[in-house]
Amino acid sequence: MNMLVDGQWTRDAYESTNEDGEFERSETSFRSYVEGVPPEVRGWGDPDAPASFPVESDRYHLYISRACPWAHRTALVRRLAGLDDIISLSVVEPERYDEGWQFSDEYPDPINSFDSLYETYAHADPDYTGRVTVPVLYDRATETVVNNESAEIMRMLDVGFHSLGNGVDLYPEGVRKEVDDLIDEMYEPVNNGVYRAGFADSQAAYDEAVDDLFATLDRFEELLGERRYLAGETLTEADLALFPTLVRFDHVYHVHFKCNRRAIHEYPNLWNYTKELFQLPGVAETVNTNHVTRHYYRSHGSVNPKRLVPTGPEIDFSAPHDRDRLAGGPPADLVDGAAPADD
Repeated sequence: MNMLVDGQWTRDAYESTNEDGEFERSETSFRSYVEGVPPEVRGWGDPDAPASFPVESDRYHLYISRACPWAHRTALVRRLAGLDDIISLSVVEPERYDEGWQFSDEYPDPINSFDSLYETYAHADPDYTGRVTVPVLYDRATETVVNNESAEIMRMLDVGFHSLGNGVDLYPEGVRKEVDDLIDEMYEPVNNGVYRAGFADSQAAYDEAVDDLFATLDRFEELLGERRYLAGETLTEADLALFPTLVRFDHVYHVHFKCNRRAIHEYPNLWNYTKELFQLPGVAETVNTNHVTRHYYRSHGSVNPKRLVPTGPEIDFSAPHDRDRLAGGPPADLVDGAAPADD
């Protein structure tokens, strides 16, 4: 796969699978925090990481891809926490080839007018070596990348920028440990598990990934039969970490990544839960199925050599759901202040 090496864009610089054919996701590199995110609320994040970036309006920019589930989770928090006018956002081209994530006339870079996202990384660190991924939280004032780890950006937008938002609290006291545990529990078997299955280079690696994936989906299906949301009656970051995988599942992971033991719409609780989240004010505007399908089926030539994009399935996320049968509901601040249209 392609990456920056000492600030230079290099093709085929590393292998994404190990000698056993298992997909291995590389670590993200920029891991600083904004002020107001103390060590005790960083979950899995480094408690000693610097937090020297001040919380200010109109200073930070979020680079995302509408196709990428990791970027999607940060766009969801930005939207639901009411930070649209606080943190600007831009989108890269959905398809990714030899030059990595690209900007274009339709999807320009509003900050530095670069052609490629790797230029943003090299601008922040001219000697940078590593992958170029989304999301990216960028600081205009110091012209550097604050953080490119999605879970940590979620926490910063939710907790660090809370005073500038709409009052929605996605990391409420009383369930914080459970939220962290849930995000940790879903990461390897579900969020990353679909990639472990899709990019596996051996039958054993694929089988293990699929077994892990559906064991965890079955566990969440049972949990959501008793709870409105993953952590109970309240919407949290854990739900926004799971939703991007669920909303992509039947369109791409089920077929493209061979995760076809069962579709999400065949799980009664997970399917109704996915529909409820999709129908929350502002969420639908963060979902772009066209970008999702174009990215996965055209960008992954090793998985889909002819790069043909399927026309289905027809999935209606706006159909009625049954989640009102369970106690709880969306945050009042979210319902009372419906979000504006997305960027």
